[in-house]
Formats: sequence, C-alpha cells, structure tokens
Amino acid sequence: MRKNLIKTNEFLERLTVVYGDEAGAQQKRFFNLAESFEKDFGCEADIRFFSAPGRTEVGGNHTDHNNGKVLAAAINLDAIAAVEARDDGIICVNSQGYAPITVDTANLEIVDDEAGKSDALIRGVCARFNQLGYKYGGFNASVTSRVLSGSGLSSSAAYEVLIGTILNYLYNDGKISAVEIAQISQYAENVYFKKPCGLMDQTACSVGGFVKIDFEDTKAPVIDKVEFDIAKHGYNLCIVDTGGNHADLTGDYASIRLEMNSVAEFFGKSVLRQVDECDVFANIGAIREKTGDRAIERAIHFYNENKRVERLSAALSDGDFDEFKNTIIESGKSSYMYNQNCFTLSNPAEQPVALALCVAEELLKGKGAYRVHGGGFAGTIQAFVPVEETDAFVKTMSSFLGENSCYILKVRSHGGCEI
Repeated sequence: MRKNLIKTNEFLERLTVVYGDEAGAQQKRFFNLAESFEKDFGCEADIRFFSAPGRTEVGGNHTDHNNGKVLAAAINLDAIAAVEARDDGIICVNSQGYAPITVDTANLEIVDDEAGKSDALIRGVCARFNQLGYKYGGFNASVTSRVLSGSGLSSSAAYEVLIGTILNYLYNDGKISAVEIAQISQYAENVYFKKPCGLMDQTACSVGGFVKIDFEDTKAPVIDKVEFDIAKHGYNLCIVDTGGNHADLTGDYASIRLEMNSVAEFFGKSVLRQVDECDVFANIGAIREKTGDRAIERAIHFYNENKRVERLSAALSDGDFDEFKNTIIESGKSSYMYNQNCFTLSNPAEQPVALALCVAEELLKGKGAYRVHGGGFAGTIQAFVPVEETDAFVKTMSSFLGENSCYILKVRSHGGCEI
C-alpha cells in the first residue's frame, strides 16, 4: 500500500474493524508511521501494516507459569508496524524512541549478550518458526507503540506477537493460529530474552477480547471468550502506573515461580497444577522443612486464584457485577498477603504499589474494585471505577504518582492482526 491510500475511506473502514470509534485518530497515526518508514528506509514502498495489542490481567495473578487459569483481555493500546519484505534474510526494525535493530536470520543461535534486548525476541521468534517448520525471512519495519514499557500492560508480549504476526502474514499466509503465535512468543522470551514468563501475556495479546485461559495443557490451552462490556455496567477500567523502580526485580518475579515449583517438586511434579490441593494441606509440616513458609503461602494463593478465575468468569457471564467486584478485591488481598508481590523485600521503604492500593481502597470502598496488576512489586494496579467517580479517582492518583499515571482503557476484540 502506498502512503496516500492510507487517507482513503477504504483504509478507514479497515481501521474501524480493529479500533472502532478511535479509527479516525488511528488513520493519522498510521499515516505518520508510513512517513517514518520513508525516512527510515529511504523510499516510498508498497508497505503492509500490522498491529498487536497490550493486555490487562483481570484475574489469575501469577498462575499461568504453573499451568493455572487466568482471565485476561486485550486492550486498545497497541504496537503497530509498517513493513516491507526483503529477500536477503535480514530483519531491520526501527522502533520510535529506540536504537535501530538488525538481525540476520542466517544465525538463529542464542546470543547471550542479547538477553534482555529486543534483538533476542526477534531472533527467538525466528528460531521457533524454524524449529516448527514454518517459513520466515527478512523485512524492514518501522514500529511505534502506545503500550508503555514497564506499564504492566505487556509491552514485550505485544512486541513479540507483532513480530510473529508479521512473519505469519509475510511468509505463511496467516495460517499459524493466534494461540501458536503466543506460544512462539513465549519461547522467544523464555529462551532467548531469558525472562521466565508464563503464557498469559502472549495469549491475551495474540487472541484478543476477554479470554478465560486454562493452561493445564500448555501445548493446547483451553480458551473461552467471555462477553463483557464494562461501560454497560457504568464502570471504567483504569490502570495506574505507580512509577516504581523496576531495576533488579527479575529475581523477585522468578522467585514466585521457583517457590511454587518447589512445592510441586516435593510431590515429584514440575508444576502445582499437577498436585492436588488437599495433598499440600495434608503435608504442610513436611513441605515447609523443604521449601520454607512463603512457598506454601504462594501455593495456596495459586489454588484459590484458579477458583477465583472461574468465579470471575461466571459473574461476568451472569451479569453479577457485585460478585465480580468482590472477587477482584479478594484476588488482590491474596496477592498481597500470600503471593506477596506488592513490594520487594530488597527495598521495603519503597512501596508504590501498596500505597496506590491503600488510596484506591479509600476512594472506592463499597463502590469499586482494585488489585495489583501483572507481575507486581513496582508496577501497576488495576481498578474498576464508577464512571461518575473516575475524574476524582484519576485526579487523586495523579496528585501523588504524577501526571499521566492513570490510564482509562478499552477492551479490544482483535489480537495480533494485519490491518
């Protein structure tokens, strides 16, 4: 597609399918992206456009990595790319605000120095395509993203899914399923990027909409769409970025998975989903001698959080929003008390997530719901806020966390896609 065609009604209709009433503003965004592509790569080419959304975790905090259940949703903040294929196997990605990246797909070995970098995600996605027998190749891409890094809305998952979606449509006619693109993305993050994440983020970003996901069989997760319109209930979904310091938190995140796994290993299993909850309670004394106390508390959180995902999904399907809110609050308290991911023990004086939850409870008690969101420790909280209370909620949160710390989000029905 040439740049001038972006301003046509035909392209606007394509955008409307994905963005709804935001399509007009997105049309300008895509035109600006096409201009960036010209500057990045020196020509006005026939380019194709791709999008991958961020996600919000609604329920199932830190359950996916032990084959648990989650309720998540794709959101209207996304990463988009203007792309042109190239035939030399070189991938060049220019992301707004970041240094350009060049990856030669002739080398798909793990590069240790790339750990934690976007280069690793690109190389890892290509490597997994190769291992699974899918086609892959080079391309030029200009990328811009509204999914802020460190926002708890899964900017890395959106990026991985974006790369996988590009390769899917450029070289495989879009035949790879959204679930498999998510699994490929997780592989890239675990093995090449070297972050031990679960599969929830990538699945929500790739599939789109509200989804309940059961990861008991990670090779074939059971995904159920849940129909839910927040606005019809008179509420807004807000994500609050607490602005905490994310440095050196990888160990905190990893400890949750490792400690849950340690309880499973007591029974000769690899993940908690393979262990009956009753067996854990029957053997607490022996388990704590092997794992310590916190591991058991985190295991109990896991089992109860799986039950809460079912309750949340049922409440939404039944239109029982009061039950939904109560279960959200219960989930948040479990994360705080048992999973213990609302502040880091390495810096106990700094507790932005805990403070934000404290203020949210004062503002929304008896009216809304609130919980830690995503990985926790120094990230974001989630709140379901009555529409008439939203302005006051945003103003109060911004007063101590800074301007633009509170986002009012919409759920997006489309996952990773070509526009």
